[in-house]
Amino acid sequence: MQYRIRILPRWLIFLVDIFFVQFSIFLAFALRFNFDWSEMARFDLNLILGLSLVVSGTLFYIFKSYAGIIRYTNIEDAYRLIIVNSLASLIYYVINLILNQPPHATLLFPKAVVGIYWFATNFTLISYRLGIKHFFNSFYQQKQIERVKTKVAIFDTSEAGMMTKKVINDLSNGELHVAAFMDDNHAVTGRVMDGMPIYGINEDDFRKLKQDGIDMLIIANREISKPKLNYLVDISLNYGLRVQQVPPIEQWLNGTLNLQQLKDINIEDLLERPVINISNDKIDGELRGKKILVTGAAGSIGSEIVRQLTNYYPSLIILCDKAETPMHDLTLELNENFKSANYKAYMGDVCDYQRMENLFETYNPDIVFHAAAYKHVPMMEDNPSVAIINNVLGTKTLADLAVANGVEKFVTISTDKAVNPTNIMGASKRIAEIYSQSLFEYISDKGNQSKLKGMAYPTKFVTTRFGNVLGSNGSVIPRFKAQLERGGPITVTHPEITRYFMTIPEACRLVLEAGVMGNGGEIFVFDMGEPVKIVDLARKMIRLSGKTPDVDVKIEFSGLRPGEKLYEELLNNSENTQPTYHDKIMIASVRQYNYPEVKDHIEKMIASARKHYSVETVEQMKDLVPEFISNNSVFENLDNKEKEKAVA
Repeated sequence: MQYRIRILPRWLIFLVDIFFVQFSIFLAFALRFNFDWSEMARFDLNLILGLSLVVSGTLFYIFKSYAGIIRYTNIEDAYRLIIVNSLASLIYYVINLILNQPPHATLLFPKAVVGIYWFATNFTLISYRLGIKHFFNSFYQQKQIERVKTKVAIFDTSEAGMMTKKVINDLSNGELHVAAFMDDNHAVTGRVMDGMPIYGINEDDFRKLKQDGIDMLIIANREISKPKLNYLVDISLNYGLRVQQVPPIEQWLNGTLNLQQLKDINIEDLLERPVINISNDKIDGELRGKKILVTGAAGSIGSEIVRQLTNYYPSLIILCDKAETPMHDLTLELNENFKSANYKAYMGDVCDYQRMENLFETYNPDIVFHAAAYKHVPMMEDNPSVAIINNVLGTKTLADLAVANGVEKFVTISTDKAVNPTNIMGASKRIAEIYSQSLFEYISDKGNQSKLKGMAYPTKFVTTRFGNVLGSNGSVIPRFKAQLERGGPITVTHPEITRYFMTIPEACRLVLEAGVMGNGGEIFVFDMGEPVKIVDLARKMIRLSGKTPDVDVKIEFSGLRPGEKLYEELLNNSENTQPTYHDKIMIASVRQYNYPEVKDHIEKMIASARKHYSVETVEQMKDLVPEFISNNSVFENLDNKEKEKAVA
């Protein structure tokens, strides 16, 4: 039957419409004369019906009002019919005026008949269409309900919610059926929309949904706040409801939602925070027309900094990285998506002084964003000399060349692991912070500037600290996803371990903002929000995948890795913060170091690292950063020796 309805010929609809027009003319006369047939006989009904046949038939043909599929009748179809019938009524009225002129004044039909005809034709033509639509929708929806596997509720009673419902329920072969709406607006909850109940979002309403056989919640509201999204996901999972989300309207295919575009909620959607507003005008004024060097440009943080820099039209972006394939991938992306960007790909190791010297002499950058670093804690714990060479020597090399070449500003990307470090990686980044900060204090002293050859003015050194970023290379979330795809188990190091999270774009926006506002010497700390318990994150990821933690997918605790601590900090115990004009960025007040002493100490440390003397190198790290106390590491005995010396 469905196939036959789809190919119902237009001429048949045309004839049905003509029939209802003729019926409406006759009904208009009958109503006008109270069904008095003798009064009606005074008018030439055959002529009138023939005239209506010509007029309405011509208008139907011109406006193609019969061309629509009846079971999909909508407001536009009704509007087209009203226009056709209004024109027909106007034509009849004009004919009456012409015929009513002397000397042979006569009426084709009474004026009241025209008005009654207009209402009757609109009512009959629209009503029979809606009746057929309702019949087939009811028939097929019932068949769909009997066939579908999943009944769903839609959160949102706005246009997006209605369009989502229409897409799902209009699919005759779909496996979903919308049976209810949900909304947090108390003015609409408890009511009915499009024949379906509107529930609230409290525990009782979710309990009723589950009792009614609802198995899925589809969130159509894209403006929903992150706390509310988390609440809906948590309570849905508690009641065994799967959760999906509708993509933004601008991503709908050809302006229409496709069922395949419905996506499961990702853990990143729940951890991601509201978009941070930054001072684009200030950033634009600082970066426009400048030559900007980004080290580690092919990495997760460096590449996002490059993408965001393209919005501010620097004259040149120098991409520096030693990883060939990721660099190649980045250049392909820039060629495809950022065609107006002017960039140069420069293969080089930040620890290679001659290569970096060539970079500065060739391109003479105005601003440096230093994102190149080794960052994996267990790897660096096993290779402390490499951590010093890459993270400390690399920073020192670039910082010295920046000063020698008159770079305006040098922004270092650091980490929360540099605060009270318990591992080699965090300590190496803290030492890099110490060097660049003490160097800035030294070159800012006019008495020392004469000792530095060729320095036009002091380079402003700025440091930014933040925690884990979602989606970065080595992030815990991709690892958990891979373990989930294999069916588990998911491995968490410790049941109490917590971490801060922020998205890569958010972190890079704050890096640009802090880089612009920095006057030199500051260590900027970002508001990372609330720390997340990693085991809770793992459990939520399992539940979002439709499985039950510790039943379908096991969680195993592998123990803290070398150098790992239970929680990260953004400030040292002896430090505090000062606010800035941006509520997400603060300035850390840190201990000051003497540059000549730091320089001498770091050069000895680098010399030891070049020989790969691990113990001697770590001892020198602990001498420079006394708060560096190893945790779950082979280097803990060095801390014990220091304690024994102190007691002695």
